[in-house]
Amino acid sequence: MRVSVTPETGEVPTGEVPADEVLTERRGRVGLIVLNRPKAINALTHGMVRQIAAALDAWEHDDGVATVVITGAGERGLCAGGDIVAIHRSATSGDPRAAEDFWRDEYRLNARIARYAKPYVALMDGIVMGGGVGVSAHGSVRIVTERTRLAMPETAIGFVPDVGGTYLLSRAPGELGTHLALTADSVGAGDALLCGLADHFVPSERLDALLDDLAVLDVPAALARHAADAPPAALAEHRDWIDDCYAAPTAEAIVERLLAVGVVAAKETAERITAKSPTAVTATLASVRRARELGTLEEVLAQEYRVSCAAVRHPDLAEGIRAQVIDKDRTPHWQPAALRDVDDAICDWLS
Repeated sequence: MRVSVTPETGEVPTGEVPADEVLTERRGRVGLIVLNRPKAINALTHGMVRQIAAALDAWEHDDGVATVVITGAGERGLCAGGDIVAIHRSATSGDPRAAEDFWRDEYRLNARIARYAKPYVALMDGIVMGGGVGVSAHGSVRIVTERTRLAMPETAIGFVPDVGGTYLLSRAPGELGTHLALTADSVGAGDALLCGLADHFVPSERLDALLDDLAVLDVPAALARHAADAPPAALAEHRDWIDDCYAAPTAEAIVERLLAVGVVAAKETAERITAKSPTAVTATLASVRRARELGTLEEVLAQEYRVSCAAVRHPDLAEGIRAQVIDKDRTPHWQPAALRDVDDAICDWLS
């Protein structure tokens, strides 16, 4: 989606980020937030999180703003996640407080979005991953397109789904959320709707017109003009083996079931899981299962904060970011290297 925005003057403080990295504008009844780091697929910095929060503060009691809309600049997506290069710096500095402070404010923003008093419309076009899920999938109106690729990819970098991701995934039908959490797989619009991560499908070519209509109409009336039937959910045909295999008691047992079920897609899934950080996979499984038992998003976010603060001190997070983003050799050296060798005490991260 191409968005042209003139930043507001004097309404939303810039915090610690250059003003043009988060653009805000009023368009009729809409308060528009545009994440504006297109070269980084709009990855979130700490300052950007603060600016989004400031915009929500400014508009919450502004009678001229009926609806808040968040979107991303450029053609690649809404948001590829948090600024993991900055997290790598924090993890390797010997002082992880910068990452911890970022997560604290980010998770508070996620909770704020979920409880926002006005309609919060997320245009989830293109790539929506990690922190991008956090600023969109907790909204009251979540719109996907044929270009949407949504994921919680944390296990691939030695991390655990956060930003309320374990809350969302734990409430997906059957074991679909567990599958997405452990594999870090991305899904399209149909599966996002199936898993409860989105509400409406709008073709990408209609997003500009939808935004124009939101400026003058209420959300249901605007959606009625542009919502369409979504593509099929690819995961639906795999529910039988997904629900059975992911019901196993441990991550190692899940992999064993996936290999034994006799389905090519299940075998390939097992291989994807075993390529991820064994520590992160183990902690992720425990986190998703505990999240099912917790009553509120805020309780789950508090758990995720504890897990994140533990993960930043474990070598796999820095190593995963190094391998995937910094050196890009795609050959992380996990510690330990196999699921069977992960210490059961890793589940202490949750408490």
